[in-house]
Amino acid sequence: MSSTSRPAPPSPGRGDGVRTVTAAGRTLRVSVRHGTDPSAPALLLMNGIGASLEVLEPFVDALAPRRTVIRFDVPGVGGSPRPVVPYTLATFGPVLTGMLDRLGFEEPVDVLGLSWGGGLAQHFAVQHRRRVRRLVLAATGTGSLMVPANPRVLSKMLTPRRHRDPDYARSIAGEIYGGTMREDPERAARVLHSATRLGPRRGYYYQLAASTGWSSLPFLRLIRQPTLIVAGDDDPIVPVVNARIMARLLPDAQLHVYRGGHIALITEAAELAPVIEEFLDR
Repeated sequence: MSSTSRPAPPSPGRGDGVRTVTAAGRTLRVSVRHGTDPSAPALLLMNGIGASLEVLEPFVDALAPRRTVIRFDVPGVGGSPRPVVPYTLATFGPVLTGMLDRLGFEEPVDVLGLSWGGGLAQHFAVQHRRRVRRLVLAATGTGSLMVPANPRVLSKMLTPRRHRDPDYARSIAGEIYGGTMREDPERAARVLHSATRLGPRRGYYYQLAASTGWSSLPFLRLIRQPTLIVAGDDDPIVPVVNARIMARLLPDAQLHVYRGGHIALITEAAELAPVIEEFLDR
């Protein structure tokens, strides 16, 4: 599409909010916070497994208002309709490009992937490299070929119960999320459940299956975008050694290790948002 025919994104401060977008046969619930600086690339956020877009609200609030931020619920999670058929990270990429087109963002965007969303972000950066300017990978690894978590931790990730049962989330928060959740597990229960929309259980299992058997390890060197890897030194789900391996294999990467656990991007957003914005603004 020529530059003269590209739809312009809505003016800053106008058209903000949640809407439904259909692209490549999938319908997604999408949130766009338009920034005050039209020259700043938009930031597309890709969430962790089972989490609706509301979970990322603390991080979005910590970002400078000049930056446009796009969030979405994967099929069957949050407010997105449940998928009729399964999807994979590869087949979901065209859905995201179609979503961006329909929203009017056809120029390259910055992409941040958290946990499961980090896998999607890696695949998207290779599959649709012209759509991604810079990449941020938070609390994530290389999929099936990585240094795994303790089996006790992994077993608790196989069901969506922690997103549906605040008492259960509170009881396991320190063990699976680490960091400050060890001393204050109530915070994990709050960030996972406060104002969060829960989709059907099928959505969680489809999301889990979408990355089963997938690994970015064979193609990490194909990720050419400047990449910031953000990892906690006490992350039971994705041990920090995985971040160090990724930083060595990615062609243009820098590593920021923080003191904390798996969901510090949400619970310690005020600490990590400036680090990420400094990288994006280079």
